[in-house]
Amino acid sequence: MLKALPFLIVPCLAWGHEVTADASGAPYLGWTFEPWVVVLLVLTLALYLTGYARLRLRGARGHALRRWRLAAFIGGWVTLTVALVSPLHALSEALFSAHMLQHELLMLVAAPLLVIGRPLAIFVWAFPSNARLRIGAATRSGWLRHPWRWLTAPAVAWVLHAAALWCWHAPRFFEAALARPGIHALQHASFLGSALLLWWTVFGRISPAQGITSAHAMLSLFTTMVHTGALGALLTLAPGVWYPSCIESTLALGFDPLQDQQLGGLIMWVPGGLAYFIAGLMVAARWLARRPASKVSAPPVAGGR
Repeated sequence: MLKALPFLIVPCLAWGHEVTADASGAPYLGWTFEPWVVVLLVLTLALYLTGYARLRLRGARGHALRRWRLAAFIGGWVTLTVALVSPLHALSEALFSAHMLQHELLMLVAAPLLVIGRPLAIFVWAFPSNARLRIGAATRSGWLRHPWRWLTAPAVAWVLHAAALWCWHAPRFFEAALARPGIHALQHASFLGSALLLWWTVFGRISPAQGITSAHAMLSLFTTMVHTGALGALLTLAPGVWYPSCIESTLALGFDPLQDQQLGGLIMWVPGGLAYFIAGLMVAARWLARRPASKVSAPPVAGGR
């Protein structure tokens, strides 16, 4: 379906994670312009702005064209740029805490903002009319529709996101990602892709006729807050360093590796948990606002008929 289009760009956006060093041997901490990342970032922004402008020129109105959705998409796009291109990306190769901050930006800021921006309906309007018809026909086919419905089922999306977090933070897999750029790209693609699925079940599926989805969304957010907080606590309270590959680069910048790991765990534990909690409150407030008000019969008027 059209809903699957953003997930096709995830592997390329997540590519480009390899430590480089300057002439002195210190880690490089400048901007990182991985060609595929830059191309995909520019392409997605161009598609969204073109589609949005075309719909405005046609006089289209609707929920998807509200300006706050445009602002949400731009905010998500800027967050992706900060996480994957700015000096934070280079710093994440040297410090575990910066690496965790990068992950949290991808999963807790970029992903929900992109979902709220509803790029799916906007992207397609950037294409010519014939291409739009072909895309629409393809998205109605069972071979795309059925897998998408399965992937965006609340329980499935929750399990995929939880599995990505816990598996990739296991020392063996995390160390493999640090050692090989291809595996690192897969790690970040897993984080971003599974987060997009999870946040779609929270902000992408809910309509006035889907009150039960609000309950699923609140449950998903609460349980995700609990298990990610547990992972963050384990990293924070661990007596030793989980990832030896981070030690050399951390020491090169003058930081203690264990304290750096503890800071990374705290980033996942406290700000990360707070983000899920705030999102849960937003869903709860929206759910309560949509509940029909109970009808109270008016008192009889004296002398009335």
